[in-house]
Amino acid sequence: MKNLIEFEGVSKSYSIYESPGDRLKELITFNRFQFHKDFWALRDLSFQISRGETFCIIGENGCGKSTLLQIVAGILRPTTGSVKVSGRVAALLELGSGFNPEFSGRDNVYLNGAILGLSSKEIDQRYKQIEDFAEIGPFIHQPVKTYSSGMAVRLAFSVAIHVDPEILLVDEALAVGDIYFRQRCMRKVHELRAAGVTILFVSHAIGDVKAIGDRTLWLDGGRIREMGETDKVISKYLAAMTEKDSVFLDLQHHPERTTGEISTAPEVVETIPNIDFRHGDGRAEVIGIAVMNEQGEPVQLLEPHMRIVVRISVRAKHEVRTPNIGFMLRNHLGMDFAGTNTIREGHQLPPMIPGDIHTADFHLELPELYPGIFSFSPAIADGTLTSYKMCDWIDNAITLQMGHGEAQVYGFLHMPCRVELNSRLSDGVSGGR
Repeated sequence: MKNLIEFEGVSKSYSIYESPGDRLKELITFNRFQFHKDFWALRDLSFQISRGETFCIIGENGCGKSTLLQIVAGILRPTTGSVKVSGRVAALLELGSGFNPEFSGRDNVYLNGAILGLSSKEIDQRYKQIEDFAEIGPFIHQPVKTYSSGMAVRLAFSVAIHVDPEILLVDEALAVGDIYFRQRCMRKVHELRAAGVTILFVSHAIGDVKAIGDRTLWLDGGRIREMGETDKVISKYLAAMTEKDSVFLDLQHHPERTTGEISTAPEVVETIPNIDFRHGDGRAEVIGIAVMNEQGEPVQLLEPHMRIVVRISVRAKHEVRTPNIGFMLRNHLGMDFAGTNTIREGHQLPPMIPGDIHTADFHLELPELYPGIFSFSPAIADGTLTSYKMCDWIDNAITLQMGHGEAQVYGFLHMPCRVELNSRLSDGVSGGR
């Protein structure tokens, strides 16, 4: 499969001056004296992106994501290294980027199309589709400087997807759109994927990244921290962000710890069917997880309205002053669907010393869920809901199929609902029965 994008040892440096006068000093000395410091936004990046691949880029603000996309778009040149880009590139980078604010939306459609190599006739053929998708009404004939941020991104996205790009760059711009437009955009992204368009997608919306990413690159301080299968990279990224947040909260708060009583199960489960990824400081560990019915029998298939017990056993290897046992339920797209823990449910476990074992049973009645695959990720942490350190987390320890119910489920789940016809609501009492 042909690579459309190739980075080889790419680095990008910006010159940082303490004052405007320092820049002038460099100019008048013809750069014989240096009055700036080099800030390296990217450091030694090497990777390839093949045709039809959806390549996601994640990382904290300031890690170099936007700089990377601007290099692919040809807006910036690398300081060192080489970049090869093959194919027509459509970029949705910053709000209204590439738009002349004095021109009308219509004029900017033609301007952007011409920049991307389309003839006036080709733009004429696409203009109605662009206008209809953007849905900004008569504002299409007004100067772009009068647009709201949402209107600007609507038009920019519509232009980008209708110029037959071979490579589409999307940099967090969809975050300013309303939920209706974001849903339409994500559907369009899926259509472009199916059509073989190569997509570079930058977003802080981890759910979107999981849903569309074939591979994911995690940038940290301008360097590649991790790159590969999306689920694995996301798991490591979230683990690092959780640990970073825990350290920050520990520095800000020192809440008093309280202890209480919880009825733990007498049995200890010591089986972990699967470990996709595991992280934590190791002061305590999950030693087993099981999903059972109320009779204690292992569940092989989940059913709507089924009553289940999620049993998790943990063991302390060091002192854990405020243990908190919990789990996360993920759906077939890898999205965190629901989760809970002992503190969230009102149970405060007593402190644990090395060798202590706790087994917590979570009794659940399943709602009517979409018949997909669901996984359970168990965890043990030390601290409160707002200030804690992760001791052990296991991604996707158990995976089970949700069976089909009697009726179709629209979306992810069916909410319990009572229907009344021609009723009148007054004083909290429904009439017309």
